[in-house]
Amino acid sequence: MLATADKIATFKFVVRTIAQRHGLHASFMPKPIGTVNGSGLHLHQSLWRQEENTFDDPSGPLGLSSTARHYIGGLLRHARAITALATPLVNSYKRLLPKDLCPVLIAWSEENRNTIIRVPAQRGNDTRVILRSPDPACNPYLVLAAALEAGLDGIVSKMSPPPPENQLGAENMLEIIKGRGLPRSLGEALQDLAGDHLLQEALGQHICRRYQESKEREWERFQSVVHQWELDEYLVSY
Repeated sequence: MLATADKIATFKFVVRTIAQRHGLHASFMPKPIGTVNGSGLHLHQSLWRQEENTFDDPSGPLGLSSTARHYIGGLLRHARAITALATPLVNSYKRLLPKDLCPVLIAWSEENRNTIIRVPAQRGNDTRVILRSPDPACNPYLVLAAALEAGLDGIVSKMSPPPPENQLGAENMLEIIKGRGLPRSLGEALQDLAGDHLLQEALGQHICRRYQESKEREWERFQSVVHQWELDEYLVSY
């Protein structure tokens, strides 16, 4: 896990450096263009015991082992708190909209791209779960640590996930995510992280406190600015 986080950080550094050499800027901002899909950072996860992928079980439902199902259950249980780490910018939530392909539903599926967890069809050593909600602005060390802790909590506590959410492109997606969706803003996500004692213990009180203080200040700065959309929407009408 540490090696993977190192590779993500190194990749971003190298891309930015090469872009600068050509007079360009490589941005990992989640949603720089409002009319274009945002940038995600999908995390493919599996657990191994020596040479054995413990998520694979040909005799299990959908070819998944109980370990895999419990791991999914843990990710779903802590999904809202993980969001504060996985989508850490005010801009991140412009990407998480109730539209096709946007991972906003706290659920799992093999095909539905609105769920935050997808299980690809491959089995055997390729059996894995994909956490689709993070974006490239996140700190990979914190997100991977939080995701692993959540998944392991699911295994230890034997959390069973709900049935897979296979309905595609629901017309009432906005109503659905009000009850089963990710936080809709950074401020809301920070409240969920503050209430998740397992993740706070896993990351350490010092890191969590400093992270939340920094992000809360960021959120308040955003709240204090009047944006062009507000002027266009309200100035003449009111």
